[in-house]
Amino acid sequence: MADAPEDSWEKTWDSRLGALEQRFGKSADHVYHGVLPFAFGGEADVVVFPAYQGGIAHVTAEMTGEEVGQVRGEFASYELMICTRTKNDKAADLISRLARSTCESRLLAGESMDIGDFFDDRSIRAILFCHPEEQPVVFEVNQRRCGILLCVGITKDELDLKMKQGSVVLLELLKAKGVFPFTDPNRTSLVSKPWYRPW
Repeated sequence: MADAPEDSWEKTWDSRLGALEQRFGKSADHVYHGVLPFAFGGEADVVVFPAYQGGIAHVTAEMTGEEVGQVRGEFASYELMICTRTKNDKAADLISRLARSTCESRLLAGESMDIGDFFDDRSIRAILFCHPEEQPVVFEVNQRRCGILLCVGITKDELDLKMKQGSVVLLELLKAKGVFPFTDPNRTSLVSKPWYRPW
C-alpha cells in the first residue's frame, strides 16, 4: 500500500532535514514558512542552522527529494543558502522568495543577481552565487543527488569587479578579507572603485 501524500511529504522532509543537519549542524526549532506554499507557486520554507561557522545559516527546504520543476543546473535539484553573522529575518525572506526563480532560470555558481536595496542598507546591492565549501556540497534525498547554492551579498563596486575580472577574483577577495560566506548588510565595500586590481 502506497504512502498517503502527507506521510510521503513528512518522510521527504525528515530525510532532507537529516541530510542538511549532517552538513550544517543541528537546526533550530523555528522554520520560516512561506505565506503561500511553494508547491502552489509561493515561497519556500527556510530552515535555520544557528551554529554555522560562527554565524547563522539559512537554507531553503522545499526543492530537493522530489520533482518541483526546477530548471536543471549543476545539480538535478538544489536548495539555496545564505549566511549571516547575527539573526536577520530579511536573509531568510530573500532566499524564500528567490526559490521560485530556480524553477524559471538556470542559476549557477559564479553568476550574480541584482537585489536592489532589499536589505534596506547602504551597501549590499547584489548576490553572488557560489559553493559554500571548496568542493560542491552534495547530499541525497529519496535517492536523488542534491546540492546547495550559497548566496553572498556584494556591493555595487564588487559587482563591477566581478563583471570586469570574473567571479573567481571576487570570490578570492571575499575569502581573503573574511567576508565569505556571510552576507553583511551595511558593510564597507572591499573595492574602493572600479579600478581595483588584486595584484
